[in-house]
Formats: sequence, C-alpha cells, structure tokens
Amino acid sequence: MRYRSFGRLGWEVSEIGYGMWGMGEWSGSEDAASLDALALAVQRGCNFFDSALAYGDGRSDRLLGELVRRHPERRIYTATKVPPLNDQWPSLRGTPLEDVFPPDHIERSLHRSLEESGLERFDLLQFHVWEDDWTDDDRWRRAVDDLKRQRLIQGIGISINRWEPWNGVRAVRSGAIDSVQVIYNIFDQAPEDELFAATAEMNVAVIARVPFDEGSLTGNLTADSTWPDGDWRNTYFVPENLTPTVARVEELRPLVPSEMAMATFALRFILSQPAVATVIPGMRKSSHVEANIAASDAGPLDADMIGKLREHRWDRQPTSWSQ
Repeated sequence: MRYRSFGRLGWEVSEIGYGMWGMGEWSGSEDAASLDALALAVQRGCNFFDSALAYGDGRSDRLLGELVRRHPERRIYTATKVPPLNDQWPSLRGTPLEDVFPPDHIERSLHRSLEESGLERFDLLQFHVWEDDWTDDDRWRRAVDDLKRQRLIQGIGISINRWEPWNGVRAVRSGAIDSVQVIYNIFDQAPEDELFAATAEMNVAVIARVPFDEGSLTGNLTADSTWPDGDWRNTYFVPENLTPTVARVEELRPLVPSEMAMATFALRFILSQPAVATVIPGMRKSSHVEANIAASDAGPLDADMIGKLREHRWDRQPTSWSQ
C-alpha cells in the first residue's frame, strides 16, 4: 500500500481507502463478512474509511466503530457525513441552507453518528450533498467551528453531487473546507477541468468516489444485469443508462491488458492523478480488498495509456435517475 498526504490536514492516508456505502445498505451485505473485509483492509495497510449516517440508517457507522475498537493499535482515519435534512439527494438548485443543513441538524447528525459508532470523535465530517451557493453562509461555518472546538471532529469536507464537479469550486477556494469528495473515474474525468486546480492551490484533499462507475468499470455489467428488489442499482441502471453504459465499457475493453482485471485498470487510472489523496472503492468481500489494494502496489498507468483513456471521457448531465 502506498500513502498520500491528505491536504492541509497533513494525514498520511492510504491511497486506497474504503467506501462503506455498499455494506451499509446494498442487498447481499452481511455484517460478519463486512467486518472480515474491513479487518483485512486494515491488515493490508488501508487506514481511511468513509462512512455516512445515511448508509443503512447508521449501519456503516456502527461497523466503523467496531472496526476501530478491534484495532486499537492502528491509526484509522474515520469519516462520516451529515445527511440532508430534507432527504433530497442530490440537492436542488436554489434550496436554502436552512432546509438542508441548519446548524442544529449538523450537530444532531454528528452526535447520532457518534452514538451509533461508539466513537468519541470523527476525524472528518462531510456534508452529504452540496450547493456552492451555501459557501459564504456563516451558519454552517459557525456550527462546524463549534464542533471542532469541542474536539468532536478535526476536519470538514463536502461531497459533490453526481456529475457536478464545478459545484464545489467556490467552497474549495473559500478556504473553509479541508476535503472534497467527487466522482472521478475513466468515464468521469471532468474534475480535471477546474476542481483539481483549485484543490491543489488551496491544499484541499480530494477523495475520489465511484471509481467503478457504480460497477460498470469492473467489466461485469451486461445488458441483462438485474438486482434484487430494493437494491439501489435498479433505480440507477434504468434502460436509458444501462444500455449506453454497457456499450461504452465494451469500447474500453480492448485497452485493458489481458493479464489485468478491468477493476484494477480503473483504479490505476485514478491513482495516476496526483491531485487525488485517496480513492474509496466499495469492498464488501475480502476478495475485493485483496484485488483493490493490489492496484496500489502496481502503481499508476503509464502516460501513453492515460492519453488513450482521454478518448473515453463521458460527460453526463444529472437527470431524474442519476441521484
């Protein structure tokens, strides 16, 4: 495992972090298997774990707390998120801050995550949706500063809505946040346009999420893929998304070396970007942990391959199913 500096907070974090959404609420997740995978990740050098109160209504926070207690000898960086008060994912243009992140809601959410996890503090607290119009609102800033004074959190971050990397640049440049979480992968290269320059200028850490495009960049998706009732992927991979996604994956497939899994290829693309502090694939099984951490050991892709992958950029616009 290789490590990178987490922006101005100065943490040395594993470049392969751990996204805990899947084990929080996707179908097929079992806590015993999740804890085994989490423990293996720690053993293999992973030290950054990204949870959220909304993941299984506290389930992933509980798993994260248990992981920390099982490994008192390790420095594990813990991150969680404040859900929007109005339960609107993604946030909508023009929505006032008081409908989404009023100060009392920010504090209540953090205390709920602390209660669920059994932890005394979280290293990083993130807003689970974001509108850059909120950047200059003193209310959320005062709430966050108060939580820092209480030593309940150390850093604050935002999680940018899907396919809107521009919708966080003001917050980054404001100097008020320590990290930004954004979708970045072979298809979603738009953060390179403006966001990454801003994070480099302000020394704000980048957390790259959705490295596999919700599973398509593992190479296992087909036009006939289905999921159990209640699984979120049924609402995301609707026909108007599934069909073009599978087609684009097939166009990409010839570039993947025969000895390399597409998932490894996808991670190594992200690790070729120095602006990224850590990438957080979901890893619900121990086999996922082994494969993903091996991508760190293999290192970045070469410049020639990165150039070829520029042709596979896919700029998409948020829609009713993209959430």
